[in-house]
This record gives sequence, structure tokens and C-alpha cells, in this order.
Amino acid sequence: MTEALILRTWPVQEADLIVSLLTRDQGRLKGIAKSGAKSRKRFGGALEPMTHVLAAYAEKPRQELVRLDSCEILASPLSAPIDYPRAAALAFYAEVLEETLPERDPQDAVFRLALAVLEHTRDGHIWLPVTYFALWMLRLMGWMPELSRCIVCGRSLAGQPAWYQPHADGLLCVDHRQLSSRALSAASLELAGRIFHTPIGSLADAPWQPTYAADLRRFALQSLERHLERRLRAAAALTKLSA
Repeated sequence: MTEALILRTWPVQEADLIVSLLTRDQGRLKGIAKSGAKSRKRFGGALEPMTHVLAAYAEKPRQELVRLDSCEILASPLSAPIDYPRAAALAFYAEVLEETLPERDPQDAVFRLALAVLEHTRDGHIWLPVTYFALWMLRLMGWMPELSRCIVCGRSLAGQPAWYQPHADGLLCVDHRQLSSRALSAASLELAGRIFHTPIGSLADAPWQPTYAADLRRFALQSLERHLERRLRAAAALTKLSA
């Protein structure tokens, strides 16, 4: 038995499902849920993406897939209304976790991060948790560049805007920006520092409209895609929503 977050399911054979789930103690696993598509007693409503469950499973040596026996819902995203922006945010979390984390590598900090942003992802309120999640995933994976100094000259960026290249690490000062550089405002850099030192609930009083911190969010999404070496489908949907 373990706490887990459902990430994705695939149909196989008749009513069976392959399930990708992020467990708290074993990391990301894949399992086979026999009759998962129709068994309401063992899986009813529990296999929707980003559902927090108590999963019962068994595994055998030298078998890649575990046998997923049942899932008890601890918290479901379906317990509240889901509009398109919230659905896009939930899909973004699931896609990033699926693509970022190797199998069977426990990441308790990532699991706690996912639970925290899920708690604050509500209809009409997605931009804070999406931004918070993207920045913290970069940091937890070791992909977050230094945000306080120019990588060329070492100049402090405190209170100053910065620039970055979508296909390169690090931030640039005004003297070393390039024609293809994207801008990060001083306010967004200050917000990034607050995010790394503040629980998500303490940031909810900010005016998190779609355009708020859009440059910071774009920086985080592009950085994730660069390190993953692939485009994120859900990130594209979120970018359109904030345009």
C-alpha cells in the first residue's frame, strides 16, 4: 500500500489498463490494472490523471509492470468543477512528472510539491500553482540557473531586468543581451526569489491574472522543454491561454 498520484493510463486488451503512477516511496511506477476500465469496486473514479490515491499493488522479480489491485481515492480533481484552463493545468503537471522523473526513483520533495499545487489549482486560479510548479521542478531537477548574476560578466541583477536565450542556460545583463534574447522583468526575478522561499499558500494574495508573471512562466516552460528535449503539449495550451 502506498500513496500515489495517477499520471496517465493506456487501454490494453479488453478492459485492462496500463497505469503510470507516482508513488511516494518507490517513485514513478507502471502497473497493469486488470479490468481497470470497468471495475467500479476496485478503481471507480480513481484512475483519472492527478488523482491522489492509496494504491495497493504487488510486484514480482524481473517483471517491469506491477499488478495494481485497487486504488482508494484520497483527493480527486473531479471533486470540484473543471473548466478548460484547470484541465490544462492538471494535464501540465501530469505530463511534466511523467516526462521528467525516471522510474523507481523516489522523489519525496516532488511528491509534496505536486500535492501542494493541486490543492491550489482551482477554476479561475491556475497561474500561481502552474508558475510555482514549473519553477520548483526546474530547481528540484537541478536545472535552475543562477538568477542573481549575469553569466558573462557576473554583474548583480538585483533590481534590474535580465535577458535569456531560449536555448541556453543562464541570465544576461543589459550589456550582454543578444538580439534573440527574451526579457525577464525585475519584478518577475524578485517574484522567483519569493517563490523559492515562500509556501504557495502565502503567495495567493498576488493578482494572478493570465498576464501576471507571464515572462517568468514562459522562461520556466521553455527551460523545462529544453532540458527534456521535447515540446510539452500541455505547456502549449497554457501559453495560448495566457496570451
